[in-house]
Amino acid sequence: MLKSSRWIREEAEAHRLLEPFVATSVRSGVISYGLGPYGYDLRLDRTYRRPVPSIAPLDPHRVAEGDFETLSSDLIVVPPGQFILGRSLEYFRMPKKILGLVFGKSTYARCGVLVNVTPLEPEWTGYLTISIANCGGRPAVLHPGQGIAQVIFIESPEAPLLSYKDLDGKYNGQDEVTVAKIQKG
Repeated sequence: MLKSSRWIREEAEAHRLLEPFVATSVRSGVISYGLGPYGYDLRLDRTYRRPVPSIAPLDPHRVAEGDFETLSSDLIVVPPGQFILGRSLEYFRMPKKILGLVFGKSTYARCGVLVNVTPLEPEWTGYLTISIANCGGRPAVLHPGQGIAQVIFIESPEAPLLSYKDLDGKYNGQDEVTVAKIQKG
């Protein structure tokens, strides 16, 4: 069942579903963020990672920390045809019967900016690492502290056999922008 703003607010205030939590929709003069009717518009943090120039491919099986540089800025410019890894300003604590689906903001999509985040699995915690790609032919400007994507929350009538926590998920508890990694063992 899709969860409403009432449920999101109750979970945020009582169980720290996400924090910091903005209980209204902030819209004036910014790319909107905060609580919406059936979702939450999360914000982009000012710290991000950008691939270092190289002719070597980025292989998810072999990504090294040195393949990316970490930067911080009040305005982030993404060149045409390139991407960055950003981070949500909000920290999430997903309940066991809840799945979060993340969608990019239409304001950015209309500027050729695509946002990709995988689902927020039951019992996953952490800051979201967000892949932000500029598909346009001109540089794109991102505004940290403003909305970058919306999360909608869906509840299952039953708990999963195994949650992200039960599976010892490799991205659980991430507190910084995290590059791709493969589970060892």
